[in-house]
Amino acid sequence: MNKAKIEFEESSGNVFADLGLENAEELQTRGILGFHVVQLLKDQDLKQREIADLLGIKQAEVSHLMNGHFSRFSTDKLLDFLKRLEHKVKIEISPHQQGEPYHQVAFG
Repeated sequence: MNKAKIEFEESSGNVFADLGLENAEELQTRGILGFHVVQLLKDQDLKQREIADLLGIKQAEVSHLMNGHFSRFSTDKLLDFLKRLEHKVKIEISPHQQGEPYHQVAFG
């Protein structure tokens, strides 16, 4: 049996950087924050109107959020959503080490 060799490239850990997009780290950060906002909202099993009231946004924006269109929201807005969902955000500033990303988001 002749097995063809599959070529692949190892990911950097940031799909946006791998695609060569500008602001890849910001896009990654917003994606991670947005994902966690959506997970917290799904856990509460709220209707879109309730989510809109809770987050202080229009119902149409809720639809964008829940469908993963996180680029429509700034990092600050996503952080505000986390605050409204009773989650604290801790920012740690440290020297950058070669090879590591400049932005990292961790949830505990």
